[in-house]
This record gives sequence, C-alpha cells and structure tokens, in this order.
Amino acid sequence: MNKAQLIDAIAAEAGLTKADSKKALDALTKTISDVLKQGDKVSLVGFGSFGVTERGARTGRNPQTGKEITIAAKKIVKFKAGSELEDAVN
Repeated sequence: MNKAQLIDAIAAEAGLTKADSKKALDALTKTISDVLKQGDKVSLVGFGSFGVTERGARTGRNPQTGKEITIAAKKIVKFKAGSELEDAVN
C-alpha cells in the first residue's frame, strides 16, 4: 500500500474527504518526526511505539574494492509493534 492508497483507506474508514485524510496523515507523520528529532518516544497503545537509538561507529568493507572503511555513528528509528497489532496480524 502506498501513501495515496492509505489516504483513500483512511477517508473511507473515517468518513473524511481525501483532502482531510491527507492533512491528518501528514500531520501525524510530521508530529512523530518532530518528537523523534527531540529524542523522545512515541507510544500508541495497542499499535506500537517509535523510538530513536544510537548506532555506534564501526568498521566495514567496500564491497567493490574490499578496502576497509569507517562507518560513522548515527541515530536510527526503531518501531516495536504493540500486542493488539501483533494479534491482528496473526
């Protein structure tokens, strides 16, 4: 499912227009992004939680040349599914 299909599904499920559904989805993604940038966690009970973790610097290899390279440390976003979402999928 792509973003347009998700907007259509939200509009049908919630009885909203497609424009309102797009605004709601954009607001949700922007809010989650802003909270994660601040280093906080977002928990949606039953659905799951988003958090940011640090991945340390490490040494890797360039697959084309085999030469060792240093991979810089960075922050990554993790999602952990909630129990209701896991039950719905299974």
